Amino acid sequence: MTNTTNTTETKQIGRPANPNSARQKKIQDRLAKKEAGTLKRGRPVIEGSKRQEVLAKRNEKVSNGIELKKGRPINVNSKRQVELAKKMAEVVSE
Repeated sequence: MTNTTNTTETKQIGRPANPNSARQKKIQDRLAKKEAGTLKRGRPVIEGSKRQEVLAKRNEKVSNGIELKKGRPINVNSKRQVELAKKMAEVVSE
């Protein structure tokens, strides 16, 4: 019994890439920046902006142990809250 193995040659399929094209240069530059860790992605942060001040205050509160509340505070004297309180009183009394 003889062992025969089939070997196949693989050819690169598709259109050949031109290494000097602008697109290929851009891809290579992006890979080089990624490996160096200098690739910038997303919208840049503007130091001193209102949003950055809000985030800094929030981080300060978290580091000081102050509990952060989500959403808008409830006004207990608003028309809607008064109506809801009446409905809850009726449901509880039944």
